[in-house]
Amino acid sequence: MDYKNRIPLSKMCNALQFPRASYYRVISGKKSAPPSVRTGRSVSVRKLSEAEEAAILQVLNSPRFCDAAPAEIYATLLDEGRYYCSVRTMYRLLKRKGLQLQRRQREARHYDKPELLATKPNEIWSWDITKLKGPAKWQYFLLYTIMDIYSRYIVGWLIAERESDELARELIAETILRQEIVPGTLTLHADRGSSMKSNTVAQLLCDLGVRKTHSRPHVSNDNPFSESNFKTLKYRPDFPERFGSIYDARAHCRRFIKWYNAEHRHVGIAMFTPEQVHYRNWEPLLKQRERVLVMAANAHPERFVKGFPKVKIIPDAVWINKPFESTVQQMKSILIP
Repeated sequence: MDYKNRIPLSKMCNALQFPRASYYRVISGKKSAPPSVRTGRSVSVRKLSEAEEAAILQVLNSPRFCDAAPAEIYATLLDEGRYYCSVRTMYRLLKRKGLQLQRRQREARHYDKPELLATKPNEIWSWDITKLKGPAKWQYFLLYTIMDIYSRYIVGWLIAERESDELARELIAETILRQEIVPGTLTLHADRGSSMKSNTVAQLLCDLGVRKTHSRPHVSNDNPFSESNFKTLKYRPDFPERFGSIYDARAHCRRFIKWYNAEHRHVGIAMFTPEQVHYRNWEPLLKQRERVLVMAANAHPERFVKGFPKVKIIPDAVWINKPFESTVQQMKSILIP
């Protein structure tokens, strides 16, 4: 045989578009598998049936286990004498059905948007907690603040070294007592932090007749007044990079809150101070502004040919998530006599 002129098997199979595996099977004399067996992938004996997969998904999405990780569910079921599949199989099923995220996160999109209306002070308060950097890296002090959304007045605050529902409870109780809140007249709004949702705070509010509302998960716009106040604090030129101690932080925040309440003229309340609006001392000042403008117009009418300057007034309603106008008029007719 002339091996020099022999065509390599691989080139011949490529030219004929014939698999080499089939060539070797033919020359070996082995019988080919039936076409029905050769089509498609073989099914593993370990594969779960559709009924078994449905049963596992029902367990994973049940109210009892919807907040638990597959490993926790697996161990709990073993303790109860039940076995459905491995932990890895649970993860594969969840991924295939688009449920690989925690099931409670998928439910977050169903939270209703809070729509809150304040027409006077002490109707709706907003409270939140922010971090202040301490003297060392990863050391923080926590500033708790409670703000009236109508007047922007900070009605209560404290600084602590940790977040605690007990501290939050004491602050809220003292503030409600100091402001002489009548049961059934106040709504307290907050985000979904651990202290905000704690049973300790919820029980206090229930005992005091205070309604509570929460922001939607991961939506900072649902608590804009507290967020804006924290931004004002941290963007002030005298705000330090770090505080040397908790006493320094308390002294600084005490000065800031005194300035914010009594001196800061807020654009959202017609450039009055929060203290003037909260304690209703702004009406004489509004008349004073009107008198000054009338005197200026009478002294120099040529300067006001385009119209008499208008005095800004306090808004009659402050909203968190203002709804459509039809709903606004309906709520105002109920709340405003």
